[in-house]
Amino acid sequence: MKKAVFFDMDGVILESMSFHVRAWLEALGEKGVSVPEELIYLHEGAIEPKTAMSIFEENGLPMDEYGFKCLFRRQMEIFTASYQPMVRPYPGVEGIIERLSDKNVKMALVTSSHMEIVDKILPAKILNLMSYIVTGDNGIRRKPFPDPYISAMQGLGFSVDSCLVVENAPAGIAAAKAASIKCVAITTTLKQEHLSRADAVLSSHGELEGYLMNWIKQ
Repeated sequence: MKKAVFFDMDGVILESMSFHVRAWLEALGEKGVSVPEELIYLHEGAIEPKTAMSIFEENGLPMDEYGFKCLFRRQMEIFTASYQPMVRPYPGVEGIIERLSDKNVKMALVTSSHMEIVDKILPAKILNLMSYIVTGDNGIRRKPFPDPYISAMQGLGFSVDSCLVVENAPAGIAAAKAASIKCVAITTTLKQEHLSRADAVLSSHGELEGYLMNWIKQ
């Protein structure tokens, strides 16, 4: 059976989340708002306006949709100007992706980041091995809704039984499970206790590589 792996980008392929968090804290600070770093890590990828607004509301920060869009745009500006040059793939990630490609496993990138960010920070060597790309600005509902992963399945022509998602945050895991796709999570940005909805939780990219190589043999 042919198989497909869907990768989240920030926190899975790229060691970038700490920089995104800094940019969020700075953007919020400009509004006189202070939030714990963990709040941002816990809700990584949940940038659907209504979803994001409810998160802010639950944490005592009322915000309308226009206000969130302005804040998100400012976060992107800060990230691009101050932190983008420091972003690198996690050690071993390129090797994992190349091994999957050599074994004829189809891959998709499924991220809440906008395509303009993807083009700037994801190395061409990795981007060129992705057969399908879903970004946060393609007009469909974003994580935690299932739409991004359903789009990847449909785009590649695969069924749920032959797909696997690699995530690092609750919103992405929720999106994968809502699409009925098996999901593994890696503890790059959050502890195992926050990733419990995943089918498996892995502690390193080395462990991820072993898991993927076993999975494609099944």
